[in-house]
Amino acid sequence: MTIEYRQAALEDAELLINIYNASFYSDYLRYGSCPGYGKTKEMMEESISKYPKYIILCDNEPVGSISCKKLEKGVYEIGCLCVVPEYQGKGIGTQAIQFAKTLYEDSEKLTLVTPIDKKENVKFYTEKCGFHIESIERDGNVELARFVI
Repeated sequence: MTIEYRQAALEDAELLINIYNASFYSDYLRYGSCPGYGKTKEMMEESISKYPKYIILCDNEPVGSISCKKLEKGVYEIGCLCVVPEYQGKGIGTQAIQFAKTLYEDSEKLTLVTPIDKKENVKFYTEKCGFHIESIERDGNVELARFVI
């Protein structure tokens, strides 16, 4: 299994929408809404323009995405990490976090949020990736854990 990353371009908007929708459909069903699910082409193109996104390729097949944005000097937020369900549990997300750590030379701290009641995400970020929970936040009716490493 070969994992590679390719920076997304505007023409990848439809591909990313398909990856996001496959990855976040269960969250959409669970919470009634999900910021990663149901984006329009225009929304995705704007997101690609503002926040660098990388398409995760497994044996040349697009299977996920990771995006990061600079919050302040040395501090970056992983805005989205997603892997389509049939490729989850194969170490792809863990490798994507390692990739994100190497993206920025001045990176001193990585942060991200995920719903705290998604125990599989909490376990993934703490046990497999080395993050710890810094705080709890709220986004509408969803309680989020803020992770840092």
